[in-house]
Amino acid sequence: MDGAALLAELAAALPQGAVVTDPDILAAHVRDHADLCEAGAPLALVRPRDTAQVAAVMRAAHAHGVPVVPQGARTGLAGAANAVDGCLLLSLAGMNAILELDPVNRLAVVQPGVINADVSRAAQEHGLRYVPDPGSWESSTIGGNVATNAGGMRCVKYGVTSEYVLALEVVLADGRVMRCGRRTAKGVAGYDLVRLFTGSEGTLGVITEITLKLSPIPAGALTLVAAFPSTTAAGEAVTAITAAGLVPSLLELIDNVHLRAIEDLAPQGLPVDAAALLLAGSDSGELDGIAAICESSGATEVFAATDATEADMLMTSRRLAYTAMEKLGAVIVDDIAVPRSRLAEALDGVAAIAAKHEVLIGVIAHAGDGNLHPNIVVDREDPSSVERGRAAFDEIMAMCLEMGGTSTGEHGVGLLKREWLAREVDEVNMSVQRALKDALDPTGVLNPGKVL
Repeated sequence: MDGAALLAELAAALPQGAVVTDPDILAAHVRDHADLCEAGAPLALVRPRDTAQVAAVMRAAHAHGVPVVPQGARTGLAGAANAVDGCLLLSLAGMNAILELDPVNRLAVVQPGVINADVSRAAQEHGLRYVPDPGSWESSTIGGNVATNAGGMRCVKYGVTSEYVLALEVVLADGRVMRCGRRTAKGVAGYDLVRLFTGSEGTLGVITEITLKLSPIPAGALTLVAAFPSTTAAGEAVTAITAAGLVPSLLELIDNVHLRAIEDLAPQGLPVDAAALLLAGSDSGELDGIAAICESSGATEVFAATDATEADMLMTSRRLAYTAMEKLGAVIVDDIAVPRSRLAEALDGVAAIAAKHEVLIGVIAHAGDGNLHPNIVVDREDPSSVERGRAAFDEIMAMCLEMGGTSTGEHGVGLLKREWLAREVDEVNMSVQRALKDALDPTGVLNPGKVL
């Protein structure tokens, strides 16, 4: 590998300033938000502005055998965007144009660096929205959302990112450019390569253009919050809501650890004495039924937002959860999903693990999906604290798999979950995944060490 020759080749092929080697800038780009995941020393940061430039980078990197780590806003929580030694960091943040918005066919064509929330803002004047809304929707990019198959608050009713990706333009490891998918409402021609690349975390190709499905903005969306004396009671309420056949558009759980942290960060009068809150929403007239189930499940208080402003305040509080926890220390973010019927059991299990290892663990959950985020707070300066936190993380993961759950509901595998992916799937499954990686990236230059 001749790094100097590669940099010279890239400098000649790309616009001035597209190749960055300043050590301070590189240091600011070596990792995503996954605390305590290792990061290597990159060779350079490359900032392309279009697909042709991305293809030029990949052709050169492939020829020189230099690894490439694609990046967006680096809001990920699994280490998938972390640098490896000697790599090119390929930042797609500057490819941030909404290329087309078609209200008739209900689609948008965007570059990967477009911020999630900006798509819905652009579509709003046509009565449309882009549905997937991860907690980081004001900062995370569509490219990163697609690469990790991100979830969000509305996924309990409407599904995750892969349900809203119609087509992709992808630069392969050797620099070839391909398109897959369609612009039509239906289409089953050939293998579903869009689904293959969605969630591949930059290990199979570099996504340079995305065609997204847009949906009408529902009328009459309502929101409520219910306070519970225990997380178990809140979990049982979620199970009862599902069993009753109700389909909330939002069903989030916030435990007491998070309630206090959020209130300390941005005081809004949250009921910090509650063991847990359920934040529920409906856009199909089911809120009264949800409220009744919360009350019969032991809620001490049920409060319905009276207008959009109050509803937005509740959502803002929920979106502050991770930022609030960061104020308490280094956060090891877990991302398990269990069968909905075992949600209360999983919540009790996390509490028992926290007590066993004497570590602070707060739980925030997309409760309607059975997707829990046990956020483990450790003191990065105290090896004992970090060790206990990692032990708790591993025990939570093992518990999840024993319940028939999955190691990651929405954040992806990255560096954080590689060992657990291997435990979750069978050997034949892993061999098929490795075969796909080898077929599309035979020299292993794309995001090495991630996922597999």
